[in-house]
Amino acid sequence: MWRVRAIAAVLLAGALLSGCSTFSDDGRNAYERAQGEQPGATADATESEKPEPPYDVRPLLQPDKEYLGVAADGAPKKMDAVKDFAERAGKKPNLIEFYSAWGDRYETSLVQNAWDYGGLSFIAWEPFDVDLKDIASGKEDEYIRTYARSVKELNLPVALSFAHEMNGFWYPWGTKKATAAQFTAAYQHIHDLFDDEGATQVIWVWSPNVVNPMPKVKLKPYYPGDDYVDWVGIIGYYATDGPSTWDALYGPSVTQIRSFTKKPFIIAETAAQAGERKPADIKDLFQGTAKRKDFIGFVWFNFDKETDWRINSGPLSEKTFREQAANARFGFDVTKP
Repeated sequence: MWRVRAIAAVLLAGALLSGCSTFSDDGRNAYERAQGEQPGATADATESEKPEPPYDVRPLLQPDKEYLGVAADGAPKKMDAVKDFAERAGKKPNLIEFYSAWGDRYETSLVQNAWDYGGLSFIAWEPFDVDLKDIASGKEDEYIRTYARSVKELNLPVALSFAHEMNGFWYPWGTKKATAAQFTAAYQHIHDLFDDEGATQVIWVWSPNVVNPMPKVKLKPYYPGDDYVDWVGIIGYYATDGPSTWDALYGPSVTQIRSFTKKPFIIAETAAQAGERKPADIKDLFQGTAKRKDFIGFVWFNFDKETDWRINSGPLSEKTFREQAANARFGFDVTKP
């Protein structure tokens, strides 16, 4: 599992593993343009003949409360692991992250499953077995357009993160095989094709890894621009040999990113390594995130792989997570934001 191997590689190296407002030149975002360009929406059409308007994602972009998200085994195809997480956490997660390889079709049933449960889908779209240059040059356009049309047809909101942790070295789209310019060109091209297809239901997430393991790799060259990003989905894990405070783990990255964008942050992937420090790490995550008005929540990587990242790796860890999740700031109805 690439996700597991990536985490393990960074931990073994002693490093810590630690998104789009689609505005055009006319000042309207993609949703507003789509509203004015729906085919068949003539003045003579009856109410029953009018097409359903595209889902408006804007209320989900910077909600008053925090997202409480989870990535869990088998979800959202099967929701058993999510339900178990909710029972242990004492609160239902409202953001369900899962991973999709390049070439996979848009799994509408998975997005629908998550939505029916009360969760917004968060897809980490991983470009394995494809060159970023080929994406940017148009060689993958048919696939991208088909994916976008499926998003539009389902007409449910979805957060989409392309090529996460691009500033790291552990993925084939990372620093060892691709440049910042190649990443931004591919990201922008994908977004432009979605826009062209009228797939405005997407919340675009730019997901760099925290800079701690790669302090010399600057983030600004990897930023696609405010017209292409809704959330900054920073990724950072608490590891026993890494930073032990929220500020130490996320602070250096936040400082860099705030120098070139004011987009809201979401912690797109996090967890705490099993050990004596884990309950304190969990408390630190909740409290550090809650105190920042520009952070809108986090996604917990709830897997037992290589190390036990799950909230129930120990009774005190589970108890602490449940106590912290009881904070009214965390969790809200994404279907009625």
